[in-house]
Amino acid sequence: MLTAPRLAHLTPNWFAVVMGTGIIAIATSSLPVNLPGRRGIALTFWILAVALLAVLVTAFAVHWIRHTEHAREYARSATMFPFYGALPMAVLTVGAGTAAVGSTVIPAGLAFGIAGTLWAIGTIGGLVTSAVMAARLRAVADRGTAVPAWLMPVVPPMVSAATGAALVTHLPEGLPRVAMLAGCYALFTLALVFALFIVSLVASEFRDGGLPPLQALPTMWIPLGIVGQSIAAANNLGTAAGHAVGHDTANALHLFGLGYGLLMGTVMIVVIAAVCVLTARAFRQGLTFTMSWWSFIFPVGACAVGMGAFGVAGDFEIPRLLSAGLLGALVVAWCVVAVHTAHKVRTRALPAPA
Repeated sequence: MLTAPRLAHLTPNWFAVVMGTGIIAIATSSLPVNLPGRRGIALTFWILAVALLAVLVTAFAVHWIRHTEHAREYARSATMFPFYGALPMAVLTVGAGTAAVGSTVIPAGLAFGIAGTLWAIGTIGGLVTSAVMAARLRAVADRGTAVPAWLMPVVPPMVSAATGAALVTHLPEGLPRVAMLAGCYALFTLALVFALFIVSLVASEFRDGGLPPLQALPTMWIPLGIVGQSIAAANNLGTAAGHAVGHDTANALHLFGLGYGLLMGTVMIVVIAAVCVLTARAFRQGLTFTMSWWSFIFPVGACAVGMGAFGVAGDFEIPRLLSAGLLGALVVAWCVVAVHTAHKVRTRALPAPA
């Protein structure tokens, strides 16, 4: 039951729970390695993600209606606003899961219709958060200190690009498919350029001011989300191009995806190694649970999906195995973080959507 007083301080980072849950369904369903029980695992996490999204959307509607001033304060906050990027990404993740997993249990036409609708809603929402973030960055005096969470509102267009590829073949042949493919590549470019700009700001801040505070250190995993999603987007779109454009163009886009996957896959491995070392050190220093732990989940899932897409596109064995390894780590991490979250909600240590 939704209780209004508990929703007064509900923050948008709760949508990271949907993102982290939904990405497991997508990663499991697209895993290019045979895994016993994968269909059941994917279906379970997709249903859970759908339920969580429904609860959170309802809770946030109540939050904005009954606690408007608190909601506006969070939206204006330089610290909290970036997490509004989690909302469109949650919608996009559930939409992609509906196409990949939901279509196995409900009529395919209905599943892809729902997926397309959620994709459109999530894409519009992501473009809005990106535009607002860009406007805030222009106001240098008010933008605050650059932190990894600044990537949250600019990643959604990349998620749109990665998930939109699956919808290309379900559009009529000709102009609709070409327009969808071109639109996804435009979203890919927009998100990549903006993300590189944010990363440069964050790197500069780390150089001058050091790493984030201990309890915020899990947000160091957030950049891996754009890395993994961009690998998935480049390769999924390269594959989808074969159904939308001519052979030569499709082949060029396919080769671009493979080259990009090789480059960014190397970056991904280096970054994962680095943040694993930093995270292990943080735990030794006394890192305790906060909602920032959900920063571990979606980025790892994005990398699993990206490696899977790269492995399938190039018929490479190592990326496929890496995808499976990342998925295994992801499921373990999700269980740990979900248990801690449930405990904090049960003891009312966190504002909760129920």
